[in-house]
Amino acid sequence: MSRIAYVNGRYVPQGQACVHIEDRGFQFADAVYEYFAVFGGKLADSEGHLERLWRSLGELRIDRPMSEKALIMVMRETVRRNRVRDGAVYLQVSRGVAKRDHPFPTKPTVPTVVVTAKPVDFAAEQAKADKGVGVLTRPDNRWGRCDIKTVGLLPNVLAKQAAREAGAYEAWLVDDLGFVTEGSSTNAWIVDEEGVLRTRNTNANILRGVTRKGLLGIAEEAGHPVSERPFTVEDAKKAREAFITAASTLVMPVTSIDGHPVGDGRPGPVSQRLRALYLDNARASAR
Repeated sequence: MSRIAYVNGRYVPQGQACVHIEDRGFQFADAVYEYFAVFGGKLADSEGHLERLWRSLGELRIDRPMSEKALIMVMRETVRRNRVRDGAVYLQVSRGVAKRDHPFPTKPTVPTVVVTAKPVDFAAEQAKADKGVGVLTRPDNRWGRCDIKTVGLLPNVLAKQAAREAGAYEAWLVDDLGFVTEGSSTNAWIVDEEGVLRTRNTNANILRGVTRKGLLGIAEEAGHPVSERPFTVEDAKKAREAFITAASTLVMPVTSIDGHPVGDGRPGPVSQRLRALYLDNARASAR
């Protein structure tokens, strides 16, 4: 079956979907995006993703393209038309079409909206989580507003590519002080030597991960001590466990950093338990 995309009010075969060559998302990366996991045909963590979407649009002064209710309907219909039960939805909103010029258009533009959906083999993802993944550390050379989820991801792409070429799954980005900020498309966590869950505070202008936010609450409810305190690469290498979070990976155990094993080099009990708890919560609360 041909995949179906939503583009500016129309559902079209994905191979025929297109946007204008002067769309500012294409010309300037003047656009934001969200990625939703789908369980049983329903959107997981939709409230958190939409809250972040509206914030990102507001920070860039892009008009909301439609009401929240209408946008949810569009995403659900895209899921339905693609017959996705377990998978993902990608949503992108740009400022729209305007004559190429760096400043914002002086005349109002209609935001461009693109929605796609695809199936995800969560059984394969679980097998990967059972084994664990490796990460490679790279300098964080992204722009300073990583809290806005824009489509300007070239530094992230280069970091991810370096990781894959080194045989790792993800890249962890490291700031000038030697602290891990986050992954190229994930948030970074460790279980330190004292058993405390640690992840970078969002005041550092890292991405305000929706999965990250949800897991903080789940971890606290489960009785795990949590600290939003930065950690260095050396802290991570000495940690009991490490893992990454994102809508695309959920909770994914990290078993090596730059080839150095974390703990005993296998997924640890805390990350495995948190993955199971997160999955249960996401499936139960998807809408």
